[in-house]
Amino acid sequence: MDLTQGTLEEKNNRAKKMMLWFGIISLIMSFAGWTSAFVVSSSRPDWLKDFQLPNAFIVSTVVIILSSITFMLAKRALKNNKSQATTIFLIATFILGIVFIFNQFKGFQEIIDLGYNFTGPTSNITMSYIYLIAVVHILHIVVGLICLLVVIYNHFKQKYHPAKMLGLELAATYWHFVDILWVYLFLFLYFVK
Repeated sequence: MDLTQGTLEEKNNRAKKMMLWFGIISLIMSFAGWTSAFVVSSSRPDWLKDFQLPNAFIVSTVVIILSSITFMLAKRALKNNKSQATTIFLIATFILGIVFIFNQFKGFQEIIDLGYNFTGPTSNITMSYIYLIAVVHILHIVVGLICLLVVIYNHFKQKYHPAKMLGLELAATYWHFVDILWVYLFLFLYFVK
């Protein structure tokens, strides 16, 4: 397919999708770098080999998967012209995103209760990596929540309909990406010691 073909709107839509994918690829490379550094650092003598991820991280993983499902349901409802269902599922996705962040901070508290802080004399390199990876991911979830607020606002303004839903599609792609990213990070941190 020739990317230069089509109406101006089609070209703009393709450009926006391509920019999103460039951003996603750069995020993949960043997190690949941090997880690679985690693996390399695991040979250090002060590395914790027997740490357990906080239970709150398990809960947040379930919550983030549910949020992807509610976003898919919102998109399906919009395609079927079901405005009220779209609203309900978008708001549910937003609430689940907040619950995810809450559980992440609960997980940080569990780590602190074990005696490990991010920096300082009570820090440990293993836990510092976990803090770093989780906090940077939370920042990307916050970006997703801001995108969701814009989508919800535009939905209330009736800017989306089955034939015109680019904003919702872009937000959904980003949201699913950060959700899949967390599942990968959780499994990585759970199994790679």
